[in-house]
Amino acid sequence: MTDIAPSSAPTFAGPTLEEFTAARDVVSQVAEVTPLESSRFLAEVLGSPVYLKCENLQRTGSYKIRGAYNRISRLSDEEMARGVVAASAGNHAQGVAFAARELGITATIFMPVGVPLPKLQATRNYGADVRLQGLTVEEPLLAAAEYAVETGAVLIPPFDHRDVIMGQGTLGLEILDQLPEVDSVVVPIGGGGLIAGVASAIRQKAATQGRDIRVIGVQAANAAAYPPSLTRGEATVIKTTPTIADGIAVARPGVLNFEIIRDAVETVVTVTDDETAQALVVLLERAKLVVEPAGAVGVAAVLANKLPDGLGKTVIILSGGNIDPLMMERVISRGLAAGDRYLNLRIGLPDRPGQLAIISRLIADAGANVVEVLHTRHGQGLQITEVELEISVETRGHEHAQYVIERLRAEGYDPRVVRH
Repeated sequence: MTDIAPSSAPTFAGPTLEEFTAARDVVSQVAEVTPLESSRFLAEVLGSPVYLKCENLQRTGSYKIRGAYNRISRLSDEEMARGVVAASAGNHAQGVAFAARELGITATIFMPVGVPLPKLQATRNYGADVRLQGLTVEEPLLAAAEYAVETGAVLIPPFDHRDVIMGQGTLGLEILDQLPEVDSVVVPIGGGGLIAGVASAIRQKAATQGRDIRVIGVQAANAAAYPPSLTRGEATVIKTTPTIADGIAVARPGVLNFEIIRDAVETVVTVTDDETAQALVVLLERAKLVVEPAGAVGVAAVLANKLPDGLGKTVIILSGGNIDPLMMERVISRGLAAGDRYLNLRIGLPDRPGQLAIISRLIADAGANVVEVLHTRHGQGLQITEVELEISVETRGHEHAQYVIERLRAEGYDPRVVRH
């Protein structure tokens, strides 16, 4: 940790340490104290101790319950009587629905058509009136805002509100209780509510003890609004492209969030979908944890060597675990492929008997396992006397995959790696 003079305690645009502390008393009524697990594997990669803050095991499956409950609990009796409304594709919806149920008020949630079934069912099971609207997150957001105007229901924003930031920041205080000597915290970023709260709370608390803690943010490369915004010095709208980390796919930083992050966060890095998919596989295999893609980007940054040097004892926040099983299947396959443990090859062959058997034997002799085969005479560029074999093979990683390819080439074949 960096030592600082107590008199130079940082000040940020958002809530004070006293407000975060008060919010913790409120949030503790519903939120679990989630585990902080050490990871020897990630420690070896980073070169210093690593701990995983398991908000994927939180009630409703993510940290969102903290901010939602803190915001709704601060409504007046008259506002509570009008009910609340929100828009979300998943975690915020569940957090608002759960908080409203616990406080005995009505909740209306707008979600996009095609939202994963487990998230839809969970939100309804918490008692919310769920309305499907549009195909993107922007359309439910507009519908929720219109509903608030028409009915008087209080709109609960996902990240850009002081009360929400206070609730999310309770996670930072919890980390300090569990690991007082923490040096750095790595946090996923979408709109910025979580990292704004955590960075502000944890750095203000550490400053009272005459020290500082580094906070690093991680975004999905396909939806990374913060790097250009920080460069320009103002919240900037970007054009996002599809990403498996849909929980942090936000085109514009929150206004209040940006002000805090600009002052309290050291840097923001980005990770690709392939890097995130590999992180999910590592968390499943090494930590036995189910984490959604948005919640795994901090681990992805470690594995991809994207973080600054000298972080010391590092906590990585796993922000959520709400992943559709069908999506998990696809992400695991992609993660295995990205790590060269699932190899797709196309091989041109003479159109005569026995060629498939030869290829299968060569792969088996190389210690790999064939899991799928497509044999066709209709590939582009094939001669009339040729066929094309597309074969999927399980390997033990990059070096083994290269060995399999070299064994095939040594026998005169020309395998081409296919990236799906």
